[in-house]
Amino acid sequence: MKFQYALKASASVAVLCIAAPMAMAEEVEVLHWWTSGGEAAALNVLKDNLEAQGVTWQDMPVAGGSGVEAMTVLRSRVTSGNAPTAVQMLGFDIKDWATEGFLGDLSEVADEEGWAEVVPPALQEFSKYDGKWIAAPVNVHSTNWMWINKSALDAAGGEAPETWDDLIAVLDKMQENGIVPLAHGGQAWQDGTVFDSVVLGLGDDFYKAAIIDQDPEALASDQMVEAFERMEKLATYFDPNFSGRDWNLASAMVINGEAGMQAMGDWAKGEFLRADLVPGEDFVCIRFPDTQGSVLFNSDQFAMFDVSEDKVGAQKLMASAVMDPDFQVAFNTVKGSVPARTDVADTEFDDCGKKGMADLAEAAQNGTLHGSMAHGHGASSNIKSAIFDVVTAHVNGEFSAQEAAEELAAAVEAAQ
Repeated sequence: MKFQYALKASASVAVLCIAAPMAMAEEVEVLHWWTSGGEAAALNVLKDNLEAQGVTWQDMPVAGGSGVEAMTVLRSRVTSGNAPTAVQMLGFDIKDWATEGFLGDLSEVADEEGWAEVVPPALQEFSKYDGKWIAAPVNVHSTNWMWINKSALDAAGGEAPETWDDLIAVLDKMQENGIVPLAHGGQAWQDGTVFDSVVLGLGDDFYKAAIIDQDPEALASDQMVEAFERMEKLATYFDPNFSGRDWNLASAMVINGEAGMQAMGDWAKGEFLRADLVPGEDFVCIRFPDTQGSVLFNSDQFAMFDVSEDKVGAQKLMASAVMDPDFQVAFNTVKGSVPARTDVADTEFDDCGKKGMADLAEAAQNGTLHGSMAHGHGASSNIKSAIFDVVTAHVNGEFSAQEAAEELAAAVEAAQ
């Protein structure tokens, strides 16, 4: 069944009104980790959408920005024979659950609505398994962004950094000006997010060899030593209380002018928008220096579990609602990401959103669109965990750059 939506404004969140008659009361239980303010506001778009159709939303939030905690809860639920209707999931995790045979089949809805014609092939790699659609992609995030407080940048000379040397110069100036240069949260996935961008900054070929292909020579190379040396340098710009800080609290430091910038995926933009800041006026969005023209991506998808027949109807309604073009616009303009559909215009998006959509199209065309390791699209979960362990140990001073490169090569080999 295909529903048509009309868009109306409700405060700062777009709400979808359903033109079709309401369906019979049904329920979806949704496990997710969208718990920050901007993320919760974005999720409410889908919740309101479904409730307008008579589908009750049973929320099951699990805090933790990388989804590791959510996957632990999910495993317990599935093991006990009580799988949720839908689960927010990333990349290789979707493939793993599909391989185990736990996911349902959305092909009827997908075929009827023509998903294959509008979802990029790179996303379909994670939305389909064995020829069947098993997940509905909500968005495309890109992770190699930096978010800069405009006033802090102006005080540091006003020029957004384009190269590594530019970045260090601006960070030094911010430090001289008495603010935290680089807001960061010392959690493994946040360390990994920065590491992703640092490695990409040393070249697309190097990122593909080291991260995507896990080539042993690349992992232990002089270039990898340089990547860890750059991580060491960036750590000197963290404040002493960075350990364990949630990512959105690091964003708040930039928003409040306590810090100058943050290296984080485009979900951070939702926090800036929720604080009523305007791109270009109050904050600046740039690609991580030396990564212009390349995009590291991850895609939030709702994987649909194999549920009892009485729950399938609501599940299909949810899948259809996720893929509706109006919802994709309403959700992604709030969330900070860009649509998972290629047929959506950028009209409703702000300057950072327009840049994100243009960058994504350029990278896809030029072969410089890569899955993000830190967010489950560049390497399997066991490889990702091995990389996280080494990167976080290095950030916390346990290894030198040379030792970290050697440890990385050994850890990845052991995890394969």
